[in-house]
Formats: sequence, structure tokens, C-alpha cells
Amino acid sequence: MNYKKTYVPKNGYTPICKIGECSLGKLEFGIIELPAGDKLDFNTDDKETAFIMLEGHANVSFDGTKWENIGNRMSVFENRRAESFYMPREQALTIEAIDHIKIAVCATPVAEKTEPQVLREDHVVLKLLGEVPYQRETSFIIDGNSNAKVLTIGEAYCTEGNWAGFPPHKHDVNDMPRECVAEEIYYFLFEPKQGFAVQCLYTADGAVDEAYRVKNDELVEFPYGYHTTVSTPGYQSYFLWLMAGDHQGFNRSSDPAHAWIEKR
Repeated sequence: MNYKKTYVPKNGYTPICKIGECSLGKLEFGIIELPAGDKLDFNTDDKETAFIMLEGHANVSFDGTKWENIGNRMSVFENRRAESFYMPREQALTIEAIDHIKIAVCATPVAEKTEPQVLREDHVVLKLLGEVPYQRETSFIIDGNSNAKVLTIGEAYCTEGNWAGFPPHKHDVNDMPRECVAEEIYYFLFEPKQGFAVQCLYTADGAVDEAYRVKNDELVEFPYGYHTTVSTPGYQSYFLWLMAGDHQGFNRSSDPAHAWIEKR
């Protein structure tokens, strides 16, 4: 199975990973792009849904409420604290583009209906993880500190030429609090745009053993297995990461063959 997918930019909402049509059973992902002045109606159906502002500024209207001017950057490389908004299941809303907008749409089925929430940049927590040569700055946008019940979402900025998420890690076994069962997606962007990274995905038994060259607007699904990323020299490497599973959080285990590196 090919776990890599490519987004071809176009106006409107483009679903990229849909439950039942990809390797994932709990996580969906798509992109909204609109030019200035355009509007898009959206319904979350049976899924809690987070909208991460990648580019531009938008107004959001629902149930007689209007949130204005959500967004704080024209590129993900301008500001590492993304603004976003969260919608519960069974929620109709309208998104209006103030200028050109690009929004990541992250969703997972839930039983409980919660409350809508707009999350400004002061909500985002930034952490520097790892050390050179496996260092990245990671943000936490949607997690237990938001109204979301299942989704966990953030952004990662790889130190140039470094690995990210090393040692390789996974979250496909229920062994809490050490490890939870959670699917994940990485969606990549680069500056300059012709950049690329290498995304590895493998299982201990060798049934899956992939190394993808990921380019701008490409993503990789992780239904299970160990994964780790390496960025190329000379380029700024970014990926949006989103998770959904049995537990909300960042519970994972490292490949025991390489875990010694963390203890040096």
C-alpha cells in the first residue's frame, strides 16, 4: 500500500484522506483554499473538526455567531504559533476568506457534541524537542487544553538537515501511559517550495518498510508502525501532525533498537 498522498491545490474543499478510502479508520484530512471574498459552507457531520490556518485570514459564522479575522500569517514559516478554530460534530458553518486562505481540515468521528472554540496564537505551546542532529521545534495547537475530545494536532519545524522524531517512534499498542493506539498524518511544506524530506515508516516484523521522498503539499498516513523524518540541508522543513485514537495525547514508544540514543 502507498501511504503517501499529494494535494493538488484548487479552490474549495479538497478531501485527501477519507475513512474507508485510505489506510486510516479514525482520522480524516483535507485542505480548504479560497481567494479573497469567497465563502464556503461546511458541515462537520459526525466528526469533531479542527481548522488550522496555514495561510491568510478568515471570518467564520455559525448559529448567529461570527468570529472575525482568524489567522496570523501568510506562510507557515512566518509565525510558529498558528491560529485555528474548532467545531463539534453536527455543526454547520460558513468560512469567508478575507485574503487568500489555506486551511488544514482535521477530523475524527466522536459521540459527544462539544462547543465551538476559536484558538488564537497565545493558546499555542511551543517546545524544542530533541537535540542536534535530531532536533525540531514543535507546537501544540489542539489537545486536552482545547474543547477537542480526541484530536491532538501540532506543527513541527525541523532544524535544517536534521532528523525529527528520532529515535523512530510508534503509537499502535494499548500500553498506557507509555503508549496509546493512535493514527497519525504528517502534511509537509517547504521553503523554498522545491525542497523535500524523507519520511520513513516501518514495522518491527518488516511487513511495512517504506522511505518516501515527500515534497511540498504531500502527506504520509501512519495507521501503525515506527516513523521518523529527515529534512534536507538548505531548506526550511515543516509538517503539520494530527493524531486520533483511543487516548488524546502524545503517548508513544521508541524503537528499542535505537532507544539508547536518547540516553547518551
